[in-house]
Amino acid sequence: MFSPEVTKMILAGVGETLQMTLISTLLGYVFGLPLGICLTVTDKEGLHPHAVIYKILDVVANIFRSIPFLILLILIIPLTRFLVGKSYGTWATIVPLTIAAIPFIGRMVESSLKEVDPGVIEAARSMGADNLTIVTRVMLVEARTSLIAGATIATGTILGYSAMAGTVGGGGLGDIAIRYGYYRYQSDIMIVTVILLVVLVQLFQNIGTFLANRLDKRR
Repeated sequence: MFSPEVTKMILAGVGETLQMTLISTLLGYVFGLPLGICLTVTDKEGLHPHAVIYKILDVVANIFRSIPFLILLILIIPLTRFLVGKSYGTWATIVPLTIAAIPFIGRMVESSLKEVDPGVIEAARSMGADNLTIVTRVMLVEARTSLIAGATIATGTILGYSAMAGTVGGGGLGDIAIRYGYYRYQSDIMIVTVILLVVLVQLFQNIGTFLANRLDKRR
């Protein structure tokens, strides 16, 4: 059995992991959702094609998506220090998590919006709807099930990134697994942290599936 101190530490790690994951996902959508919309709208088959803007956003998104998270984590340490005053801990990890999440979420949103039936968009256009109305009242609404599914995947991915951040003192369950399970060879703590991470991913998956099913008008 774990001592009260270890139990308290693990519970605190769960809280830190949830904090990093949820805040980073929220901030990722604050910037990633507009990115995905812009990519969709400015595409050659979008509502307002613009090759230059699309190419710039496309290249930037691809560059940041191609950088492994651990390298990105180290690469933006100066920015992290500037924003939060330090390069380690829970709040410091939120910065690279958010930056890694933005292009990933942008691509997920772009993919979801492109699944919308073009006939529905044309019907809205024929009724006099402008581009902004089509995006907010038609595309986002029609793609809501896919967007929820994408948010579920994004949350699970960011949770995995938060565990990786433990290798450089990022806090949360990943940090506990590295400090105790790896450096101190306490396999019991390692196993518990892995189980908790799996449980959290499954929890997010179940919530996302439930919401997607409730919003799916085909059901």
